[in-house]
Amino acid sequence: MFMYEKKLQYPVNIKNPNPKLAQIIISQYGGPDGELGASLRYLSQRFAMPYPELKGLLTDVGTEELSHLEMIGAIVYQLTRNLTLEEIKKSGFDTYFVDHTTGIYPVAASGYPYTAAQFQSKGDVITDLHEDLAAEQKARTTYDNILRLVDDPDVRDPIKFLREREIVHYQRFGEGLRLASDRMDSKNFYAINPSFDRKNFKPKMK
Repeated sequence: MFMYEKKLQYPVNIKNPNPKLAQIIISQYGGPDGELGASLRYLSQRFAMPYPELKGLLTDVGTEELSHLEMIGAIVYQLTRNLTLEEIKKSGFDTYFVDHTTGIYPVAASGYPYTAAQFQSKGDVITDLHEDLAAEQKARTTYDNILRLVDDPDVRDPIKFLREREIVHYQRFGEGLRLASDRMDSKNFYAINPSFDRKNFKPKMK
């Protein structure tokens, strides 16, 4: 069960609307390495995770990613509020506007809508944790690219916070991988998911 606190994890207070920036930042809402995919990835992977510490880690990070999704939604909303039709057409925001007005919709900066094919939940401890480590680095790179394109300090501030949290999550998943490595049979590290019955699954080992 989730408890909702009626405030953002980090404040978003943007004074100057800018639909052009909204078009690139929305990629972290519904893009291939965005917060929607991250939250669904971790909250799905946790069910098959055999170790309670890692199940808790996935639940905690997945829940935090929902708060990051909320922050990105707030950023995009504040960047697109009270726009004139002239501003919409001049910025190129008209292609988004025609389908969604200024509603928040999960889509990549390229215009491609969100799809669950953008994340993986494999049910294997090692596979899923490596997926998660890579996902956090890809998200960090996307935030790096956003920061290269954004000069408004009101926008940069929450984006920098989100980037820092990707680094922290990467570190936590690294610790989780070490914990899993210590728990698993080293001979079967890449061959057996501990949630399966070892008696009925005996791969040949060299």
